[in-house]
Amino acid sequence: MTAAWKTEWKKLLIIVAVFAALYFMPAGWGRFDNAVGEALQLTRWYAREHVLLCLVPAFLIAGAIGAFVSSGAVMKYLGAKANKLLAYGVASISGSVLAVCSCTVLPLFAGIYRMGAGIGPATAFLYSGPAINVLAIVLTAGVLGWKLGLARAVGAVVFSVVIGLLMQLIYRREELAKAQAQVAAPEVETSRPLWKNAVVLATMVAAMIFANWSVSGQLTVGIRCCPSPQARHITEYVEGQVVSETDRAITLRLPNGQVKTYEKDWIGSLRTLENPVYVAIHKARFVITGAAVAALILMLAAWFRRPELAEWGGASWAFAKQILPLLLIGVLVAGFLLGRPRHDGLIPSRYVQTLVGERPDAALATTGATGTGWEGPVRALWPAWTNLFASVVGAFMYFATLTEVPIVEGLMGAGMGKGPALALLLAGPALSLPNMLVIRSVIGTRKTVVYSLLVVVMATLSGMIFGAVF
Repeated sequence: MTAAWKTEWKKLLIIVAVFAALYFMPAGWGRFDNAVGEALQLTRWYAREHVLLCLVPAFLIAGAIGAFVSSGAVMKYLGAKANKLLAYGVASISGSVLAVCSCTVLPLFAGIYRMGAGIGPATAFLYSGPAINVLAIVLTAGVLGWKLGLARAVGAVVFSVVIGLLMQLIYRREELAKAQAQVAAPEVETSRPLWKNAVVLATMVAAMIFANWSVSGQLTVGIRCCPSPQARHITEYVEGQVVSETDRAITLRLPNGQVKTYEKDWIGSLRTLENPVYVAIHKARFVITGAAVAALILMLAAWFRRPELAEWGGASWAFAKQILPLLLIGVLVAGFLLGRPRHDGLIPSRYVQTLVGERPDAALATTGATGTGWEGPVRALWPAWTNLFASVVGAFMYFATLTEVPIVEGLMGAGMGKGPALALLLAGPALSLPNMLVIRSVIGTRKTVVYSLLVVVMATLSGMIFGAVF
């Protein structure tokens, strides 16, 4: 068969596959139609909330790393031959300072990896960015208890280093070859002092952080339930700023600017965290961001030549072309399968709530396994299964920054154990289906699978240990 015929056969198979998918599409089935709607809703929300203020600045920062920062500087601090203590310290600290979600960190990860960072420090940075989020850890302690908050903080820091070291160990031969190539590479001369590049990058990072400063330092997290004492089904989580409060109701201003009043009889729990400094920064966030952008423009005009700026634009565009389509496809698929927080996709949330609960009897009844002879093995393996299931669900579901806390609170209210809660908190913010698709395009399928498995396995073991101790 000639090459031309092979090409035509591939086209025919694609056409047949698309036709079969459309022909047998279960349109009209309520759950399928709802899943399609959830996929579109989640993708629209992602485009509105994350692309302009999160991803676009991240692409520009990643492009600046590629265009302005010399590969020698990256290899010195994060390369395969760099001092391990220095490399992992820089990776974990720089990642945690950003405090971004699992998708926003991707362009930055791609930038430092392609500039010569070792697989160990690069993956430590990749995990630490979304996982070591100081505000999220404080919120976890305030809402879910200090034990879970402390366990999440310790686990996230340890994870970032251990996962990086394990990735370095697993791919040590490849990293050794990279290190030898880096030693043989000639030193690249730079036209600008390192401190100027550092100031430009720091200004860009500051602009991104302050532009995305959360809605309020007075972060209220509530669970709205049915008024009946017998009904425990959670229908809505609320995050917002308290506008007014009476004995019977509380009024909140939501992140989208809408003001809503909730009867207190319907509120299952309510926590308020207030930080005056945080509130002041939130009020001045646009002024601070504008000042950072103005300073950035002045520095670019004074320190950089036009060809360098053109190279920066080209590098940023290259990252956007590679990453953004994969992210949007991943968000679409994640929304279709798992829905949005508090909204079902194709997979019913009641199954998730049951399968991460502390009672195996409920799971046996829900799945129809009662009386099949599986009761004994299920009860024996239940602690391991619940933690593994929570880790896997967290790894595939997309969590925006801070949303994992009210979601876990709701699941714990529905019977989720403390061990699976920690497992989800350690795996969820750092991984997602969109995240995996982009990582694969940067480091390849095999390394992506290994990295994802390390996160899931370590989150599972941490959950099992925490559940057994507490």
